[in-house]
Amino acid sequence: MSKLIALMRRAPKRFTALVAIAAAAVIVPAVVFAWGPSRPTFTQAHPASYVTFDSITDNPQVGDERNFVRIKEDGTNTYGDNVNLTPGKVYDVSVYYHNNAAANLNLVAHDTTLKMEVPGIVKSGVNAAFTGTISASNANPTSVWDEAYGKNTTNGDVALRYVANSATFVSNGAVNGQTLPDSLFTTGAKLGYNAQDGNLPGCNQFAGFVNFKIRVDQPNFTVSKLVSTDNGKTWGKTATTQPGATIQYGLSFQNTGTTQLDNVIVRDMLPAGVSYVNGSTSVINSNTGGQYKPTIDAVASSTGINAGSFQPSGNVFYKFSAKMPTEAQLQCGTNTLVNTERATTSAGYKEDTATVTINKECKPVVSYTCNALGITVVDRTDFTFKTAYSVQNATFKSVTYVIKDANGKVVDTKTVNGNTLNYSQKTPGKYSVQATITVSVNGQDKTATSAACQGNFEVPAQPNQITVCELDTKQIVTINENMFDSSKYSKTLADCATPPVTPPTTPPELPHTGASDGIVAIVGLGALIASAAYYVASRRALNQ
Repeated sequence: MSKLIALMRRAPKRFTALVAIAAAAVIVPAVVFAWGPSRPTFTQAHPASYVTFDSITDNPQVGDERNFVRIKEDGTNTYGDNVNLTPGKVYDVSVYYHNNAAANLNLVAHDTTLKMEVPGIVKSGVNAAFTGTISASNANPTSVWDEAYGKNTTNGDVALRYVANSATFVSNGAVNGQTLPDSLFTTGAKLGYNAQDGNLPGCNQFAGFVNFKIRVDQPNFTVSKLVSTDNGKTWGKTATTQPGATIQYGLSFQNTGTTQLDNVIVRDMLPAGVSYVNGSTSVINSNTGGQYKPTIDAVASSTGINAGSFQPSGNVFYKFSAKMPTEAQLQCGTNTLVNTERATTSAGYKEDTATVTINKECKPVVSYTCNALGITVVDRTDFTFKTAYSVQNATFKSVTYVIKDANGKVVDTKTVNGNTLNYSQKTPGKYSVQATITVSVNGQDKTATSAACQGNFEVPAQPNQITVCELDTKQIVTINENMFDSSKYSKTLADCATPPVTPPTTPPELPHTGASDGIVAIVGLGALIASAAYYVASRRALNQ
């Protein structure tokens, strides 16, 4: 998103004119313009009722005041929003400032400051922004900004150099023709009317311009950011250290151009969590006789340190100590801390970085919980136990099920490698079962259970049974009492008893008489005839 906003921020200003609404108190999102922030706008007929800058849209001198930074090639007549940067040429930049408060309100802007940002180096093909920011302590908004652009159409890099003492006022007041200090390009320079004191009344009469010149040249200085973990014995672009360690940062500047650079600001921007060690800054240059000398604690501040003036080939090197974040301040894994040096001159600024890496080893979080126990009734005596569990950075091994009777006595213990147990219990009664998981943590067994991993089940008694005599088979059998049928069964077991067989007795020898022999023979023959007849009849019956 930040890249998108930066891209839109540098959209051509002519696009602004197509979509701007020239009406008082209309706010348009600034991200589509080369100015900002979004703010109410006003007209000459209806100026602001409070201190605000460059928000009138029909200024007869400049048009839409929000487009207050403009540029042209030196010697030409017309300012615009874009130029092509040609080495050896000089370009004029003009900045319009106007407190839009109505004159009759006598509202004076205080601490009015203009700060210009001009890149030191412009890469080939890059459309570089010349950014002007006007601010006042009692303005609403506190600051407004606008941009003009210079494009490098050459095949190589070009440097932009401020033409010394070229920044001057164009004003109806006493400041007219006065020169602005070089702080215009670093911390900013005060604007004014009667003096460069930051006080600017509201009304067109008190408005004015700041004009300055930029020369296109070759790169004119270098910066180098270094780091040391052995108290400055060796230096490099990268280093690895430990949490809480104290290391050294180095910052170098060298004038590689052909003219003297004055008021060079060298600043170090520490990464988050890194703290400056008070009193640790030293400097080495031509004025220290080639030896490190202590200097002020400003290089790591928000304003940096003024390194002074440098003739061509002149250089300086600063070093200081910094304390790395503690282990508690670091994230697990690799922490990359990028430190940035910025050197700001009248020809722009350059940056360089050095990187410190700190590794923080964090032990993995180990957790293992027994979450739930499910009990499924399969039939009267068979059940399925299933355990739900969670394991993180540990190895699951088994689940142990402990079964207790209604009196709390352990009646069974079963361990399975999975989470499911098919369990059978024949003895009627009420039971409880507790599941406990076992895991391995760094080679050691650990267990876990919970109230959620406990449950109850019941084995019901068998239905009432009785022993009866089955009348058809004369067998003694056991049946459910509710199946008793007196036509089929008898509760008198004696009904199934086999009656005793009385063995035949041998008759006494009969007297041998003729008549009796004949009778016996007749009876025997009759029996045979009767048996034969029965046989024949039974066969006929079967054949039917």
